[in-house]
Amino acid sequence: MSFSWARVVGIVQKELRDYRRNRFVIATMAFLPLLFVILPTIDILSIKASISSARLDERVGASLLYLLIIPAMVPSALAAYSVVGEREQGTLEPVLITPIRPEEFLIGKALAVLVPTIAIAYLVFGIFLSVAAIFAHPGVASAVFEGSHLLVQLLFTPLVAGWSIWVGIAISARSADVRAAQQVGFFASLPPLGIVALMSFNVIAPTLGLALGLAAGLLIVDALGWRAVAAMFDRERLVAGTRS
Repeated sequence: MSFSWARVVGIVQKELRDYRRNRFVIATMAFLPLLFVILPTIDILSIKASISSARLDERVGASLLYLLIIPAMVPSALAAYSVVGEREQGTLEPVLITPIRPEEFLIGKALAVLVPTIAIAYLVFGIFLSVAAIFAHPGVASAVFEGSHLLVQLLFTPLVAGWSIWVGIAISARSADVRAAQQVGFFASLPPLGIVALMSFNVIAPTLGLALGLAAGLLIVDALGWRAVAAMFDRERLVAGTRS
């Protein structure tokens, strides 16, 4: 049986329908982004014109790092729920007993998390930039719109989300409890933010070459993550209900 994007799209559509009926998913997609945009926005608007340039870079970097927590935390929570949550509800087995391939199932699950996550993260980032441009001090707004900050944000949002998704799905596929999967998934989603934090605080100079190199490395890690999750996916164990 060859790989079919039609089956992948079917999984994505099913997941998105389920999201609309799930209070946990709605709360995660609504309140976490709201929380992590309020704090950096307040911080940016509170910066005074007399602040030193070094301190200004630190404050702006910290604010933008808060925004990158959105593509780390939102998909980690949803991905950690994606398999074990359906298993607990009894809706996983009817999907797995169909002729769908594991790769199609996993890519469909991942895309259903990735697409709304990126849309929300970029929307929140756009709101943050708009508020900074309109209400922040001109010098502060200029620092926010500095090219390296924008590059880090735009480039790493989907890559950080991709890492969180594959780690979360891997944990979900091997877990017996939703809460435990989400807790482990949250901590496993944090490593990429360490490198981004060093760039945001200018500990590592965020040059174009460095950003592109790190992004390429993270893209490779995301691709290897997909292959690893596909290799470890055990349809029979999930259908039979045995525990790892």
